[in-house]
Amino acid sequence: MKKILLIEDNDDIRENTAEILTLAQYNVFTAINGKEGVEIALKEKPDVIVCDIMMPILDGYGVLHLLSKNTETAHIPFIFLTAKADQIDFRKGMEIGADDYVTKPFDDVQLLKAIEVRLKKNDILKKEFSKNIEAIEEFIDDIQQIESLEKISKKTDLKYYKKKENIYKEGSYAKGVYFINNGKVKTYRTNEFGKELITQLYSSGDFFGYLSLLKDEKYDETATALDDVEIYKIVKEDFLSLIYKNPEVSKKFISILSNNVVDTQKKLIQIAYDSVRKRAAEALVELYNKYKKDAEAQFTISIGREDLANIVGTSTETIVRALTDFRQDKLIDVSGSSITILNYQKLKDMKN
Repeated sequence: MKKILLIEDNDDIRENTAEILTLAQYNVFTAINGKEGVEIALKEKPDVIVCDIMMPILDGYGVLHLLSKNTETAHIPFIFLTAKADQIDFRKGMEIGADDYVTKPFDDVQLLKAIEVRLKKNDILKKEFSKNIEAIEEFIDDIQQIESLEKISKKTDLKYYKKKENIYKEGSYAKGVYFINNGKVKTYRTNEFGKELITQLYSSGDFFGYLSLLKDEKYDETATALDDVEIYKIVKEDFLSLIYKNPEVSKKFISILSNNVVDTQKKLIQIAYDSVRKRAAEALVELYNKYKKDAEAQFTISIGREDLANIVGTSTETIVRALTDFRQDKLIDVSGSSITILNYQKLKDMKN
């Protein structure tokens, strides 16, 4: 049962409105002033807050301000319920973050409809979408229903890239967000001497190429297929339309796309402080975690020594010596370009 917090200092309006909401099968909490309302909101975490503006002790603006600063309550849909229908008051409420504004006197249907819309919208934005192209289309469909973003297109370009073919190059302009339907992709940066450093590995279900698009800058890295891949592209206009049309959509979409940022920062720290042996072990663990399929009893990956060296941030000769050591320690097996992980846990627990 959804929880509604009603903050209203007028006894008759509070009691009548609470009765209406209870009959509509909501679990209703009531507060007689803003201070009490904030306390209940922090304790009960309601699904929607309906709040009067003109109240003693703490008015509705103050309630919204305090709750919007708290990470546990900032996401709760907030509806002002007030007799103040002046355009200035309406704008002030919306500018500080109100989701809707119902003026007194109101009928039952008007209030219930406002609550239903906010509940539906919040449920959509809280969904955990799986990482595939159908899920993104579902997300766009849902947002269109509640935000009327007519310009959002579900038509995505499907392209096939051969192994070692570039998807985009460092220094080129960002034109879209890329989604891997099948295959593996690496992104890397090149120093002035032509040495590569692999910044991230991607596999089926991953997005890449979005940070430069958000910054409206040229790509600062190159994306290349590690094997034959199928890639969808969400064009720049569609992506930016989602990001900039609605702050809540922006936060949701960015959370879907930005899972790799912390990993990249961690990798740079590892290069600075970890030994080559430890970094090589962590690279193999990363490949295992990224590419191992659930059905596989044993994980084997075909990867060039140069690519592996670029992940680790060392020379090809050094990575070959590290692999030889791991093979002698029976942590891996090597056959040509293929590496089989024999002892994942020891690689994971490798000391510096």
